[in-house]
Amino acid sequence: ALARDILQQAPMPAPDDDPDEEEDKKEIKALDEGDIALLKTYGVGPYNKKVLGVEKDIKELNTKIFELVGVKESDTGLAPPSQWDLVSDKQMMQEEQPLQVARCTKIISPGTEDAKYMINVKQIAKFVVGLGDRVAPADIEEGMRVGVDRNKYQIQIPLPPKIDPTVTMMTVEEKPDITYNDIGGNKEEIQKLREVLELPMLHPERFVQLGIDPPKGILLFGPPGTGKTLAARAVANR
Repeated sequence: ALARDILQQAPMPAPDDDPDEEEDKKEIKALDEGDIALLKTYGVGPYNKKVLGVEKDIKELNTKIFELVGVKESDTGLAPPSQWDLVSDKQMMQEEQPLQVARCTKIISPGTEDAKYMINVKQIAKFVVGLGDRVAPADIEEGMRVGVDRNKYQIQIPLPPKIDPTVTMMTVEEKPDITYNDIGGNKEEIQKLREVLELPMLHPERFVQLGIDPPKGILLFGPPGTGKTLAARAVANR
């Protein structure tokens, strides 16, 4: 009983104060106007305001100059209206008339200064004409497509042969070196592609055993850059 009374009367030692709790208990002091003004000057040089003022004045002067000369902000790349020469532009457009397509069917007296060229203008007539100032005799051959003017039908430029787009689609390419590893992603599409196109060619007996007809082809569609051409070349390489 005596020991219990002594323990009750003895003061308990105070626990050590936690430094983190002391920091949390500290009152947060708000910044006054002087502190804010001091923070705004951080990193600002002595001439910063003057430089910004000069840049603003230059920008305003440029705007006034553009308004006076008639220049507007645009992406057309046109010269200022004060530099336009509409009369010369119209005259140049009238002089450079569009050419008409014809075919040189025969060369009369080739290799001489008096060489003439028989041309066939489709749905109009056949003419025997000379060459223009901008084309040489060595540039023209029989059967070649040429561009002729609409007044004297003189040959002005040689034209490349006309190519049928349906023929270019059927041109034979060499065996490509593209593999499925060169195609990024599209794992599901590649798997379907291999099942539809490769299985009938590599393992036709499976379709015979199942009694089904193999697919006749596949259509790849999608926006540009999604790997359609690479997939087709990988199949051709396989």
